[in-house]
Amino acid sequence: MAQQQMGNQPLIVLSEDSQRTSGKDAQSMNITAGKAVAESVRTTLGPKGMDKMLVDSTGSVVVTNDGVTILSEMDIDHPAANMIVEVAQTQEDEVGDGTTSAVVVSGELLKRAEELLDQDIHATTLAQGYRQAAEKATEALEDIAIDVDEDDTEVLEQIASTAMTGKGAENARDLLSALVVQAVQTVADDDGIDTDNIKVEKVIGGSIENSELVEGVIVDKERVSDNMPYFAEDANVAIVDGALEVKETEIDAEVNVTDPDQLQEFMEQEEAQLEEMATQLADVGADVVFVDGGIDDMAQHYLAQEGIIAVRRVKSSDQSQLARATGATPVTTVDDLTEDDLGFAGSVAQKDIAGDQRIFVEDVDDAKAVTLILRGGTEHVIDEVDRAIEDSLGVVRTTVEDGKVVAGGGAPETELSLALRDHADSVGGREQLAIEAFADALEVVPRTLAENAGLDPIDSLVELRSAHDGGDTAAGLDAYTGDTIDMDAEGVYEPLRVKTQAIESATEAAVMLLRIDDVIAAGELKGGSPDDDDDDEMPAGGPGGPGGMGGGMGGMGGGMGGMM
Repeated sequence: MAQQQMGNQPLIVLSEDSQRTSGKDAQSMNITAGKAVAESVRTTLGPKGMDKMLVDSTGSVVVTNDGVTILSEMDIDHPAANMIVEVAQTQEDEVGDGTTSAVVVSGELLKRAEELLDQDIHATTLAQGYRQAAEKATEALEDIAIDVDEDDTEVLEQIASTAMTGKGAENARDLLSALVVQAVQTVADDDGIDTDNIKVEKVIGGSIENSELVEGVIVDKERVSDNMPYFAEDANVAIVDGALEVKETEIDAEVNVTDPDQLQEFMEQEEAQLEEMATQLADVGADVVFVDGGIDDMAQHYLAQEGIIAVRRVKSSDQSQLARATGATPVTTVDDLTEDDLGFAGSVAQKDIAGDQRIFVEDVDDAKAVTLILRGGTEHVIDEVDRAIEDSLGVVRTTVEDGKVVAGGGAPETELSLALRDHADSVGGREQLAIEAFADALEVVPRTLAENAGLDPIDSLVELRSAHDGGDTAAGLDAYTGDTIDMDAEGVYEPLRVKTQAIESATEAAVMLLRIDDVIAAGELKGGSPDDDDDDEMPAGGPGGPGGMGGGMGGMGGGMGGMM
């Protein structure tokens, strides 16, 4: 409870349930939270990184090496820790890869800042130095970036392969990286690359090597009637964003029937409506119809008579992909359908894949939507391969859009570290110390790569620095042999944007946390609502107490420790 003395009377500012931590205690608490989050994913970094198993309250299991998946699945309550989790989510949204690196760098920036705060360097000075360093680092990255042509399939495959390294898809990464690059190049158009046009269909059964790319769309549905054809060649495709059912009145209506003949007429009229729909589809030349809603049993019968393949309750995402792949224009009702609205596919067929029936729409003229069929022995294996594919699609898309890459294996971080130390000498004032701390923090990436590979991190760093001092900007760490090698010659590349985004996000999060010197927690922040009884409120004793934010932090750290 915050209070000020006025004469002999204390002035109460905060409510009695509020908890407040100020000054160095608040900074220390936030820094500890940030470091704990970074530490939780640090062992997953690199080709020899380990996986995490996450089990929720219902017993569902996720086994993954993907930083953003680990952090989003973890139950993190601490507000400062959540700010570091946001770094990973931003990195995933912007680029698709480098989430673990971004979080680890953010945690290391906080760790180095803590040492300088203990030497009485002000947080705003640190923040200013960190921002200068991030700006300089981004410039230095631009200088060492390598230009890549969007048609350079070999380099694009190497980039996709680098993103998969250390994840479940590693064994078949040559095949998968080729499929990823082919998929991205197929859906690219003048408006850029929308990876939503690459559908990933997960099929349990077989091995990862059985994965394939279909230039077209696979719909996880069956035809509605067994009397319909299995296959249509050179098919005209119609997409109806509605239902093929008897039209209902918009108001509640009652029909009184006094004679059986009237009832018969009523039913015949309904049948005639449904038959008319099937006839209209046949008249415009449709061979296949994909419907958003349901299809009446009688309509199914008439469609089968016309030899039309019909699929019902197709997801809107599948509909948009079908429209993009075949060139069809979705219509609301069959009455609106014209010949110009039809799309074309060389082949529409119902096929069996791992015991499930699916509709394959293939041989389209100019496939701007494709489907990647991922195979795997178990659900957990295939989920992890899916996450690796998602990262690879992101980095290949980014590379095609930007046309710039940097070497991997800790090479850019080592180069930036040296460049920043040189730059720090030209900076006056205490900001110089912050820039040097930033340079030290970036080396956490090669150091962690070495540690996770079971190598001596000091020897590895010394070798890397020596190689970069000699002018070899692409020298990186080979996690398999422990040698310092030319990553450019080895074909280990990452998109430039992965590194610039990681540095910018990590710096912004670290600076934001460092500038906080007061944490005020209301009673409800613990999870209770204002209507709960007093038992659910945050216990007294301050944020460092057993029930406050500090206690929650300890619990979170303990939970993370148990995970690792």
